[in-house]
Amino acid sequence: MKKEHCYIACDLGADSGRVILGKLESGWLTLEEIHRFKNGPAKIGGTFRWDVLRIFEELKTGLRKFAQKKIPAESLSVDSWGVDYVLLNSRQPMLALPHHYRDPRTEKTFAAALEGTGRDRIFLETGMQFMSLNTLYQLIADVEQNRDLLAVADKFLNMGDYLNFLFSGVARAEESLASTTQIYNPRTRAWSKELIRDFKLPETIFPEIVPSGTKLGPLTPEVAAETGLSGIEVVATCSHDTGAAVAAVPAEGEDWAYLSSGTWSLIGVELPAPLINDAVREHNFTNEAGYGGMTRLLKNIIGLWILQETRRAWEREGCPLDYPEIERLAEEAEPFRSLINPNATRFLTPGGMPEKIAAFCRETGQPAPETPGHFARCIYESLALRYRSTLEQLEEITGRKISRLHIVGGGSQSSLLNQFAANATGRAVLAGPVEATACGNVLIQALALGHLPDLAALRQVVRTSFSIRKYQAEQENEWKQAALRFEKLTHTT
Repeated sequence: MKKEHCYIACDLGADSGRVILGKLESGWLTLEEIHRFKNGPAKIGGTFRWDVLRIFEELKTGLRKFAQKKIPAESLSVDSWGVDYVLLNSRQPMLALPHHYRDPRTEKTFAAALEGTGRDRIFLETGMQFMSLNTLYQLIADVEQNRDLLAVADKFLNMGDYLNFLFSGVARAEESLASTTQIYNPRTRAWSKELIRDFKLPETIFPEIVPSGTKLGPLTPEVAAETGLSGIEVVATCSHDTGAAVAAVPAEGEDWAYLSSGTWSLIGVELPAPLINDAVREHNFTNEAGYGGMTRLLKNIIGLWILQETRRAWEREGCPLDYPEIERLAEEAEPFRSLINPNATRFLTPGGMPEKIAAFCRETGQPAPETPGHFARCIYESLALRYRSTLEQLEEITGRKISRLHIVGGGSQSSLLNQFAANATGRAVLAGPVEATACGNVLIQALALGHLPDLAALRQVVRTSFSIRKYQAEQENEWKQAALRFEKLTHTT
């Protein structure tokens, strides 16, 4: 067996995409970014869309750069955010530009679905958190608004699966990504026939579901010729970026929770089977599929999106600030001056974020933030307090004692937010790796090709290869008082 194995991870986030080289040698993983590009919605005809062709071209640019290095990679896999999808048929590889999950077209279909079929029935079928952006409500919108398009579609593929299809020519729905749709039944590990029937969705468009770590086939001759790569196996790892990140959490035992921190904050625990009951529904948690048949019981929280949008507003106003400067200003700002409910619906949509934050504070009898430091500290403290309440809910519904919070992803680079998370939750915080999604993507490829034996070995590689920074709780009394204030704000939308 070769001592060194090389893999290509194509990691697509809501703000950026990367092509990453992963090298595994003697139980040690190294990552090298080969290509990075900006990502985000395009506005056209009053709708928010994904420019998938540009994303595909950027990934191929990364593959060409990789080929120039003359490194013999063995496999490739794409991971992405969940819920959004592409419609296609045997003649047309894309029937329309796919909608972005922040497009408002699902607001009416979401409300109507809950009133008609009903929240309880949908939850019992899927064990899924209710969010208007889920694939189910997007497809219902297509049934109502784009029936002619659905009539000529052979199938839909979520984003990561669609890019894997363009690379391999094999159209499959990888399980972790399928589980974000709210049309997947985690008990049967199949599409929910009942919901497909209830909402009159075309049954023929639902692709075959395959387990995480499935080999799809070789790179297509067309892509191989375009990029100069050959002998590459395309693998459906965890096509959902959070699924890949959770697989790479460097944890042991059972007394831990994870926080995948980035544009979204996803907090949860790993369970051997789905947990579908009234408490899970009432607290709006979700059961998503993880590697090896595990269940990721989690809650999806609006995360650093609020800060990203605020920063973009500052840039438009001629006040560009990088994240280290924002963090310094936040650290110097007055503690607990203003708090928001990060999950308030007003913060979900793009535009005018500073004004939305200020309005929330005024409506709840708090001083509105006035400086970048005020805004950033408000966002960081509010996120940390949301983490606290979510962990308390997790302990309640699982019966588990959670003593450690593993924070992975880009948000784990924020020392201030990590410390606030430890302070607010009263738990040890272990931060890193930053590139957890790429780690999971690469190392599940290694599992699929037989280069690693199991998930435990994968996590041992992560612990060996990356430094993990530990934070202990401080100022717990002050944070407990802030938590009492925060809870009063959670019903304000």
